[in-house]
Amino acid sequence: MSWEFKLVAGPYESPLDGPCWDGQGLLFTQVMMPAAARENRILRYDPATGETTDFRYYTHRVMGLALSSTGTLYGCQSTSRRVIRFDADGSAWPMAHKVDGEYHNEPRDLIVDRKQRIWFSDPHAPLPGSRPQFASRVPYASILRIEAPANRDSPVQRMTFDTNAPSALTLSKDEKTLYVSENSTQPEGKRELRAYPVRADATLGVCSVLASFGSDAQGIHPGIRGMCLDRNGNIVACAGGSENGPGPMIYVFSPKGRVLGTCLVPHGEPTNCAFGDADLGTLYVTTSDGRLYRGQGATAAAHR
Repeated sequence: MSWEFKLVAGPYESPLDGPCWDGQGLLFTQVMMPAAARENRILRYDPATGETTDFRYYTHRVMGLALSSTGTLYGCQSTSRRVIRFDADGSAWPMAHKVDGEYHNEPRDLIVDRKQRIWFSDPHAPLPGSRPQFASRVPYASILRIEAPANRDSPVQRMTFDTNAPSALTLSKDEKTLYVSENSTQPEGKRELRAYPVRADATLGVCSVLASFGSDAQGIHPGIRGMCLDRNGNIVACAGGSENGPGPMIYVFSPKGRVLGTCLVPHGEPTNCAFGDADLGTLYVTTSDGRLYRGQGATAAAHR
């Protein structure tokens, strides 16, 4: 399985993330350090014109983006430690940000299910905030879920109790399985692709480990930073580093964890991916060195 990647935006001076197809163009985020507040922004690539334009400025390090089935755009605003809703009129609204009565951590990635519940990863971010953080963080790093209707008063449920560094997540087509990347940067930590069954009572069952990433003499092999599904329900994942291991790769895993294919990214380390274009058959990939790639030619195509 192989994509032919073409650079369509960048390189920018900081990492890109959060690709999200809006029906006609690709939204993605530029993640800058606090000193460059204006460059914390959402951009939009239009494949019809080949142009990239500014969509939102001053986004306080929004990383993951997700559109609900009703067309509402949400983002993980890691600097301000909240999930935020972006409305078409230019306004933005924070969602609920407390779990068990405490402020959660720095949200990283998210997905909205058919019931309009927001699932998001909530790790401890290694990057500093843009202002003093007076509120303490919860002592755990978990997958959390904002119940519907999602607003600032909605209940927030802790969904995983066995994660220490959750990163990417996505739901299976039937929404009966939650795929989670546990992606520790510590040598003794775990870097795994996990599959959690979603029970009838909306809780999660015991996970199965579909894939794991190890280490070598040069250091750890970075695990999955971002992922999406193809139209067959396979997991398309961004993983690997440029300094050791097999390299910066796009992996395709079956729902049972079998590796169906791999493809090297031309430059930089992949941070996230999403399918787009009219047939949802083009793979867009963001990278840590500020590049957006458009990949065509593989047999896999997206369902979302």
